[in-house]
Amino acid sequence: MHKYILYTAFGWLTLSGVLHFIVDVVSQHLRGKHAPGPETTLYYGLHSAFALGQVAFGILGVLLAWRATQVLSATPTLALAFVAGLGWLAITILFMPYWEPKFNVGVFCVLVLAAFFTR
Repeated sequence: MHKYILYTAFGWLTLSGVLHFIVDVVSQHLRGKHAPGPETTLYYGLHSAFALGQVAFGILGVLLAWRATQVLSATPTLALAFVAGLGWLAITILFMPYWEPKFNVGVFCVLVLAAFFTR
């Protein structure tokens, strides 16, 4: 069960990062929602970096769950994943008015805690 929770946590993080990029960067750019300027560059930069971090960390977690579950199940690794989740949550609270990124990162944090308690 523990391994499936790890797959779910990091798979969810990867999926939500990809979807966040599609919705908040690609979709809005294609629809021309923001006028060109420094604010738009900062908006796209924030959301691109946020999504890229989630996708990269999520893929790394999935690969570790697949190839080295014992490494991913160690307390320091799960603590790092939880702290990363809290960091993403802080970014969403401080800089993103939408509720969806907050929900997605919250689900990731809950899944990491579930993985910690099912070891």
